[in-house]
Amino acid sequence: MGIRGSEASVNSTPLLSSSKDGVDFHEDEQSEASEMTFMLVFTAVSATIGSYVFGYALGYSSPSQYGIVHDLNLSVAEYSTFGSILTIGAIVGATLSGRIADYVGRRLAMGFSEVFCILGSVIIAFSKVSWWLYIGRMLVGCGVGIISYVVPVYIAEITPKDLRGAFTEGHLLMTCCGLSLTYLIGAFLNWRILALIGTVPCIVHLLTLPFIPDSPRWLAKVGRMKESESALQRLRGKHADVYEEATEIREYTEALQQHTEKGNIIVLFKLQYLRTLTVGVGLMILQQFGGISGILFYTNSIFISAGFSDTIGTIAVGVFKVSFSFLGVLLMDRCGRRPLLLASATGACVGSFLTALSFFLKDLHEWKSISPFIALVGVLVYMGLFSLGMSGIPSVIMSEIFPINVKGTAGSLVILVNWTCSLIVAYTFNFLMSWSSSGTFFLFSGICASTVVFVAKLVPETKGRTLEEIQASLNSL
Repeated sequence: MGIRGSEASVNSTPLLSSSKDGVDFHEDEQSEASEMTFMLVFTAVSATIGSYVFGYALGYSSPSQYGIVHDLNLSVAEYSTFGSILTIGAIVGATLSGRIADYVGRRLAMGFSEVFCILGSVIIAFSKVSWWLYIGRMLVGCGVGIISYVVPVYIAEITPKDLRGAFTEGHLLMTCCGLSLTYLIGAFLNWRILALIGTVPCIVHLLTLPFIPDSPRWLAKVGRMKESESALQRLRGKHADVYEEATEIREYTEALQQHTEKGNIIVLFKLQYLRTLTVGVGLMILQQFGGISGILFYTNSIFISAGFSDTIGTIAVGVFKVSFSFLGVLLMDRCGRRPLLLASATGACVGSFLTALSFFLKDLHEWKSISPFIALVGVLVYMGLFSLGMSGIPSVIMSEIFPINVKGTAGSLVILVNWTCSLIVAYTFNFLMSWSSSGTFFLFSGICASTVVFVAKLVPETKGRTLEEIQASLNSL
C-alpha cells in the first residue's frame, strides 16, 4: 500500500524546522509535481458542490424578489428581512461549524449542512406567509454557514501542497458559478420552482459523500491512525508512496496533543497563536469592510445611481467575477497567495477610487457623459480584481494556518467574524450611500489600501508547503 514500516528516522520530519515565512522549505520537493488522481479530483469536486449551494443561496433573493413580493404581498421591509436573515442563519451555522466538523468529521459536517439547505429550500418553496419564508431562509443560512468553513478546510486537508491552493480556490469558483447560474435561471423561473431546484445540488452532494474519504488529518487527530493512512492512500493513488506524508501528519498531531491544551476559545488568545489569529481574523475583517457585500448585494442600485444601465452592468459584473475567479484558480499555486492578495487588494483599491470619482464628478455636474462609464470601469475593476484573490484567498489561508488542535474553534471564530462583518456592511451600505456615494467608495478604497499594507507586513506565503510546515513555523510548540 505504499506505507513503509517504522524504520525511517524521525529526523525526516520537518516539524521543527524554520525559516522566514518558510518559503525555503524543501525546495527539492517543491519541484516534484504531485499526481492528480481520480479519487482526489472526485473528492474535491464532491466537496465543492457544497460551494455551488453556497452561491445559489446568496443569489436566490435577487431574481425571486418580484415574485415573492407579488405572490405573498410582502412589504419592502418584510422582503428585506427575508434577504438579510440568511446572514443571521450563517452566523449561527458558523458558530457551530468548527465544533460539528471536529466532533463528527468534515464529511458528515458537509452532510449536515446540506440537510439544513434542503429543509430550508423546501419550506421556502411551499411558504404561504412571511414567517415560513424567514424560517426556511434561516435554515439555508445555517447550512451555508457550515459550508463556508468546512469545505475549504476539508479540501486543504486532503490535497498535496503543490495543488492545495488551486483546489481550495475552487470553492470560490463554484460559489461564483452557483451565484451566476441562479441569477440566470431565476430570470425565467417561478420563485417556488427556483427554490426546489436549489435542492438538486444538495441531494447530489449527499449522494456523493459516502464515496469520498474522511480527512486524513482529522482521522489522525481523533486517534484513527490506520484509517488516516488508508484515506491518504486512496487520495494519492494505489501505488503512491505516502509514508513521509503520513508520518509527518502523525508526528505533528502527536506533538500537538503532548504540548498543547485542548482547543477552546481561551487557548486561541495565547501568545502562541497571536500571529495566526491576527492574520485569519484580520483578513476576514478587511475583506468585508472593503465593501464586497454591499457592492455585491446592491450592484443594480449602484449602476442606476451612477446613471448606467443596470442590466448591462450586472451581466458584465457576472462575466468578470467568473473569469477572474477562474484565473485565480490557475495562478494560485504558480504565483502564490501573497502576490495574488497584493494584486487583488490593489486592484480593489483602484476600482473603488474610480467608482468614488465617478460619483464625485456627478455631484459636481462635471463630465456628465463620461462619469457613468467611469463607474462601470470602477465596479468591473473592483469585482474582477477582488475575485482574483481577496474573495477566496482569506478562506484558503484560514484553512492552512491553524493547527488541527484549535482549527475547529479558530475556524468558527474566523468565519463568525466574516459573516458578522458582512451583515454590518450589507446593512449599512444604503445608509452610507445616502450620506455620500463618493464618500462611501473613497472609504472602501482606503480600507483596500490598508489591506495591501496588512498583507505585505503580516501574511505569510503558504505556497508549496505542507500544512504541518506552515503551522509549525507560525505556532511554536
